[in-house]
Amino acid sequence: MSELESEIVNKRVVLATRNQGKISEFERLLSEYAGDITVLGLRDFPDMPDVAETGLTLEENALLKSRAIAAFTGLPALADDSGLFVAALGGDPGVYSARWAGEHGNDRANTAKVLSQMSELSLSIPDLDRSASFKCVIALSFPESHPHRGEDLIEMGEMPGSLIEEARGDKGFGYDPIFLPTGSLLTSAELSAAEKDERSHRGRAMRAITPRLIALL
Repeated sequence: MSELESEIVNKRVVLATRNQGKISEFERLLSEYAGDITVLGLRDFPDMPDVAETGLTLEENALLKSRAIAAFTGLPALADDSGLFVAALGGDPGVYSARWAGEHGNDRANTAKVLSQMSELSLSIPDLDRSASFKCVIALSFPESHPHRGEDLIEMGEMPGSLIEEARGDKGFGYDPIFLPTGSLLTSAELSAAEKDERSHRGRAMRAITPRLIALL
């Protein structure tokens, strides 16, 4: 492999997700901070088997995915795991956010379940604490062929806020329509892409890991 070919390979990274919303966010963030990196998604590797998210923490799940994707594709892999942590629900849905209502990735059902739980609690707790936060852990792993094989990078981002009683907004995904970031009058689903990137847990985690990503790719 020529030096030029090697450089091109080293400037590719795979996002360990099929979630189009996450892919769009990652591509947008990487284009802003590291425009010379080619972003691939699992849509580019249709034979990649699903990775069971059996971890008990966001970090464990992110590493399960990044390591598996790096091994399968032979390229550096970025994976994230994120969740909504609600104080009144004891931190739930947390690591189970994507499948809180039973079906993985059913945003409408997951959101409806959280709203229903909060509504039930408010009947007995008039001054119910509605504080919540989005948390995201991003992991970067390398394949055996890479000079940094065996190294894992981890960064975390958090967006504090609170839950409203009815969904608002049609942007974003997941629990965005019921989440009001601290200091904002708009839900995450009402913010522009640029505003969300600036505030979001994923944006903060990505900005933290990007300088390290650039240095190692």
